[in-house]
Amino acid sequence: MAKSSMNPKVDFFFSKATQWQEEFEQLRTIVVGCGLTEELRWGKPCYTFQEKNIVLIHGFKEYCALLFMKGALLKDSKGILIQQTENVQAARQIRFTNVREIVKLQPILKAYIKEAIEVENAGLEVNYKKTAEFTMPEELQNKLNEIPALKTAFAALTPGRQRGYILYFSAAKQSKTREARVEKCMPQILKGKGLDD
Repeated sequence: MAKSSMNPKVDFFFSKATQWQEEFEQLRTIVVGCGLTEELRWGKPCYTFQEKNIVLIHGFKEYCALLFMKGALLKDSKGILIQQTENVQAARQIRFTNVREIVKLQPILKAYIKEAIEVENAGLEVNYKKTAEFTMPEELQNKLNEIPALKTAFAALTPGRQRGYILYFSAAKQSKTREARVEKCMPQILKGKGLDD
């Protein structure tokens, strides 16, 4: 596989990092060495193949990670891919807490990246759950039943916007919090807007 070069536009991400600098540098070297194109997307170093997102590097307080965009389609023969939350359908992470872990896993990381490129080349797609397959929070369902205009407006939203609201409302542990979220979002829904519009 041809080696690609580092993109100077992405350098600032690595230079401004206050944590995980050595780990990021090691991950960057590995990924770029796999022939991917380095770009900056969502404010993170993202590595593409023929303009398709393959993997990105990101950091959190407790760990840094390689995130495979279609990680759910990888074989994961080593059992190292992690689903961030139960609602993440496609992406999977490999997490690290030090450089030694990255160096030790280097041949495996290269194999996973190669497989991710093959998945993209084959045109494979993740089978996403349909919005109807998500559990509708009782608090939202009650409001939809009470207010016909809200029910009509919610039904007119794109499936992705509906899913965004369902996941947002469902994430609250207490019923009163879910109710408060539904109340707060009702004007947005009635305007035909998504959670982040």
